[in-house]
Amino acid sequence: MSVQERKQRERAERERLIVATARELAEQQGWDAVTTRRLAERIEYSQPVLYSHFRGKREIIGAVALEGAAEMAAAVRAATSAADGPRGRVAALARTYLDFAARNPAVYDALFQLDGGLPYAREDTPEPLKDAFGALLESLGEVAGDGVHPGLFTEVFWASLHGLATLTRAGRLLPEDAAQRVELLVDRLAVV
Repeated sequence: MSVQERKQRERAERERLIVATARELAEQQGWDAVTTRRLAERIEYSQPVLYSHFRGKREIIGAVALEGAAEMAAAVRAATSAADGPRGRVAALARTYLDFAARNPAVYDALFQLDGGLPYAREDTPEPLKDAFGALLESLGEVAGDGVHPGLFTEVFWASLHGLATLTRAGRLLPEDAAQRVELLVDRLAVV
C-alpha cells in the first residue's frame, strides 16, 4: 500500500468517525448538542482537523442524512422483498418507514427537517437521496392506480408517512392507534 493510499484510507476513517460521533451525539442529546468543539473533544482531534473534512455543522448534518438515506433504502427494500403481494409490500414499506423514523430521530431530522445543504427533487440530488426515493417508488409505483403518475403518488404517500412520523414523534397522535393508521393509509391510498 502506498503512502497516499494509506493517507486516503485514514482520511476516510476520520470522516466516518466524525459522522458516527455526530450521529451518536445527536441521537443522545439532539442536534443542538452537536458542535465542532464537542465533536473534536469526543473524537480527540483538533477542530481544524474537523474543518479539513467538513466546513461546518451543516455539512455534517448532510453527511448524516446521506448515510441515513442509504440505511432507510436498505431497510425498506429488505422489508418489501419479504412481503407477499402489492398490499403486503406497501404495508411493510409504511411500517418500516415509520419504524426507521422512530428509532432514528436525529437521522430522520437530518434527512427531512434540518438544512444539511443537500438539494432534493433536482437533477443534482445526491444518489443516496434518489435511491431512498427509488426504494419507495419500487413498491408504491405498482399501486398508484390508473392514470396516476407513480412518482407523484409516491410523493403523496411519502408525505402522508412523513406527517404520521412527525405527528407521532411530537406526541400529537395516540401511539396505540399506529397500526390502524398504517392500515387506513394502505387501504385508502393504495390501489391493490
